[in-house]
Amino acid sequence: MIYELRTYRLKTGAVPRYLRLVEDEGIAIQRPHLGTLVGYFATEIGPLNEIVHLWAFDDLADRERRRAALAADARWQDFLPKIQALIETMDSKILKAAPFSPPPMSRRRPDA
Repeated sequence: MIYELRTYRLKTGAVPRYLRLVEDEGIAIQRPHLGTLVGYFATEIGPLNEIVHLWAFDDLADRERRRAALAADARWQDFLPKIQALIETMDSKILKAAPFSPPPMSRRRPDA
């Protein structure tokens, strides 16, 4: 399992608008394509005006296939300019889970 950690630095004051757009429109488009959302966060301490979200994938091929499907979705293409206007910088990291790391909640077995 791998994780993609995406961090966006937004324009000052843009966090509430960004989160509202994602909640109202964006996440419903992303979830069917990207699958397991581990968490979606806004910073409170440290670098401010940042959005951080973490997605779980089986492997890099799974991530590539899922992100390509999202990019091809006309609804996502229409939505993307709304949030891009609020973003100053973007960073994406691929993280490999340690053998003892628990799986994301939505992938845990019912008895886990």
